[in-house]
Amino acid sequence: MADLLKLGVLISGNGSNLQSIIDNIENGSLKAVIKIVVSNNPDAFGIARAKKHGIPFAILKNGDYRSKDDFDAALVKILKDCDVELVTLAGFMRIITPTLLRAFPGRIMNIHPALLPSFPGLHGQKQAVDYGVKFSGCTVHFVDEGVDTGPIIIQAAVPVMDDDTEDTLGARILKEEHKIYPRAIQLFADGQLEINGRKVKIINR
Repeated sequence: MADLLKLGVLISGNGSNLQSIIDNIENGSLKAVIKIVVSNNPDAFGIARAKKHGIPFAILKNGDYRSKDDFDAALVKILKDCDVELVTLAGFMRIITPTLLRAFPGRIMNIHPALLPSFPGLHGQKQAVDYGVKFSGCTVHFVDEGVDTGPIIIQAAVPVMDDDTEDTLGARILKEEHKIYPRAIQLFADGQLEINGRKVKIINR
């Protein structure tokens, strides 16, 4: 049996994408193991999800560090100590620094609730509704030094209804997030992702 991909999952809130990763691991469709869940919010519900499934977790409070680099240096130490191979951001409400990027080059993923490059940053669902687009969706991408600007791995489209609100559209997008994030992680685990500049090629093996 092939070695399981060792994941570190970073969260700040509810952790529904964390739960999706856990569920896909437990049903056998994702060949990975979560080595550590790290939250910068001590009240994040995602911590309870980790506890329920017996997954180790750590809390790094934003205010305990003098700078973003100091925070990320502490984060890197935790991830390295846990032998993490891929870092997955699952609702992690921080802009990461080059300190973390250099430690895991090409090995940090994020999920964003919009069809990038449209509507980066916060409240992608509200941005889509306010702009009046007919389709929105979600994007899994590798993380670079920009905000939601890294090479795109997978996207899923969702129609925007005339009466949609940020919450109703967000709920439909979230269902797709839960499908494509574990799939992207499995592609990484299988060595099927090749980054070439801005483009990510999915290689059939």
